[in-house]
Amino acid sequence: MKILIVDDDLSILRLYKEELEEEGYSVVIATNGQEAIEQFEKEKPDLVSLDIQLPDIDGIKLLRQMKEKRPRMPIIMSTAFDYRDDFSVWASEAYIVKSADLSELKSTIKKLMERE
Repeated sequence: MKILIVDDDLSILRLYKEELEEEGYSVVIATNGQEAIEQFEKEKPDLVSLDIQLPDIDGIKLLRQMKEKRPRMPIIMSTAFDYRDDFSVWASEAYIVKSADLSELKSTIKKLMERE
């Protein structure tokens, strides 16, 4: 299974990539919205973890673009800030607050993949 991680924080990208590869996932990374769209179209990931605040495009706009292209693909919104009350993130399948403890991310990925 292939996961696309989109985040402008390089330490988060490294941590997520390392931890998820240890779980047996193939991980592709992107540091901004443009790169994310390119990887999304080229790599055809099974799941996306998407940061909301990116340097070039709002993660919520990116969420909409990805859902227009592949409506059934699971997307996890990942942020350091609480956006749960923002209805535009509800188009995603899950929402997590970033943490060094990746247990919530890992369990969310497993749950979403079981539904597929």
